[in-house]
Amino acid sequence: MAEPLWTSAEIAAATGGKLSGDAFVANGVSIDTRTIEPGDLFVALGGERDGHEFVDQARGKGAAGALASQPVAGSAIMVGDTLQALERLGVAARERAPKAKRGAVTGSVGKTSVTQAIMVGLKLAGRAHSSVKSYNNHIGVPLTLARMPADTERAVFEIGMNHADEIAPLTRMVRPHAAVVTNVGPVHTENFPDGETGVAKAKAEIFEGLQSGGVAVLDADSQWFGMLSEAAGKAGAEVRTFGRGEGCDARLIDFQRDGDHAVVQARLHGESLDFPILQTGAHWGLNAMAVLLMLEALDVTLSDSLAALGSFEPLEGRGAETAIHLAGGAVTLIDESFNANPLSMAAAIATLGARPTAGRRIAALTDMLELGPGAPGFHAALAGPLADAKVDLVFCAGPLMKSLWDALPPTRRGGYAETAEALSPLVVRAAEPGDVVMVKGSKGSKASAVAQALAALGRRSGGAG
Repeated sequence: MAEPLWTSAEIAAATGGKLSGDAFVANGVSIDTRTIEPGDLFVALGGERDGHEFVDQARGKGAAGALASQPVAGSAIMVGDTLQALERLGVAARERAPKAKRGAVTGSVGKTSVTQAIMVGLKLAGRAHSSVKSYNNHIGVPLTLARMPADTERAVFEIGMNHADEIAPLTRMVRPHAAVVTNVGPVHTENFPDGETGVAKAKAEIFEGLQSGGVAVLDADSQWFGMLSEAAGKAGAEVRTFGRGEGCDARLIDFQRDGDHAVVQARLHGESLDFPILQTGAHWGLNAMAVLLMLEALDVTLSDSLAALGSFEPLEGRGAETAIHLAGGAVTLIDESFNANPLSMAAAIATLGARPTAGRRIAALTDMLELGPGAPGFHAALAGPLADAKVDLVFCAGPLMKSLWDALPPTRRGGYAETAEALSPLVVRAAEPGDVVMVKGSKGSKASAVAQALAALGRRSGGAG
């Protein structure tokens, strides 16, 4: 029988808490009654709704016990502050698995996909653990740590931020042996008076928790490489580089789309590599280089690394493709609706432009958020990439996307609406068999509503891919 993840005595010792009620064992850790599993420890966090209100519900769904700061029914570990207790539990999980190799991923674009691609490789190499979804903030990181089994051999953690000084405490919790900055771009710039420079400095915080002698994986082509490399050097890191230029440890030579996958041509430490990946976005050429270097730093063999890249499929809302079957043929939906910023938007538009199609290339775009005073300009500037990509029709939703709409030539205008919900029927009516429709926007501007409306079109027609 498998060892429990935590006993109540271990939780009390890790958090400085005291047991109330009967002793228990927990096989998981949860903060959400909607996804809780029988046998989980339920952590009653504060927030818009106090988690203590949901302890009874958690118990009804089979929670083994609670971590609480107020009296609750049933077994619980009582602490002064549940978030601080969760952090301590995470640190205890790290300390009880001293042989586990840990990686950390940050960047303006692609954190979750790169993290999950690394996890596929870690699983092939042995007992592995990682963040789920985008659990990359002050709650998600300690929660992911607290869920790490004691016998873990390798783990990878996604670490994100909206402001300065948010990554530093999280990376100190994780204490990674290898860390990658996938890229730096104008994301969350409304929170940084010095704009993208501030974003780069915030990303560099990831090296503050790096193990001495650890590996820093960096994009040598980035304008921020010098700053990031200097920060990594101050942390005592060994810098390994990816990019297109000569001298990179992982050098991208070519990326060729081939149907539903692509073939990557590269050089790893000077040795030639050709391998397929289940991604079609051109930005995945460099992502693959970063993944290879991170897996290498976490003691994963090259054969396992290539197998991981060859089997990792696009995540929902991050480039996943669906064939929507209509009378007379299919519309291809490229769902990029999870999030957007100028970097990822440019990459998605370029990918759409490289896509062969029997019909038209259509982009349905909603507002990119948290860009500060320069936001209208960032939106209007997308007109150029859309023209370069030979996108036939552009649909726009939101007050910021109005700037792009105004910058588009009349021949490229598909439709404009104030909201994603109002735009959806316009896109649905326009889509015809043979078209490729890419949907992208920030989560807060609800681009997913457009993607869902298109997917429903296929269901109403009697099928979906």
